[in-house]
Amino acid sequence: MAATRPRPLSPHLTIWKWGPAMLVSILHRVTGSALTVAGLALLTWWLWALADGGDSYNVFAFAAGHPFGLFILVGLTWAFFQHTLSGLRHLLMDAGEGFELKVNKTSAVATILGSLLLTIAVWAYLLGAAR
Repeated sequence: MAATRPRPLSPHLTIWKWGPAMLVSILHRVTGSALTVAGLALLTWWLWALADGGDSYNVFAFAAGHPFGLFILVGLTWAFFQHTLSGLRHLLMDAGEGFELKVNKTSAVATILGSLLLTIAVWAYLLGAAR
């Protein structure tokens, strides 16, 4: 009877060198989950408060305007832009583009910087328009 050989193990995170592409891939999963759970909960609360009106909406508006509420809203805005830009990057890669190492790294860094810049632009506009 033949002896069974141990199966090879897949490389794990301690072996791979971290890079922008790996970070963007992980962020894509994390931001998708955050948008699904927190974003949907916040959207449901807002719609419920809007439909109920009066005190319910005042409570929501107070919570959204609180520093912690603004922190959550800014975080969800960043998650939205990061997930969207990363999704566009993955769409281009599914079409066979951007697999060269330099292009891949550049597009990964561009999604991170783009999401930060878009978040800053949106919130600068919103906070500037509120005054």
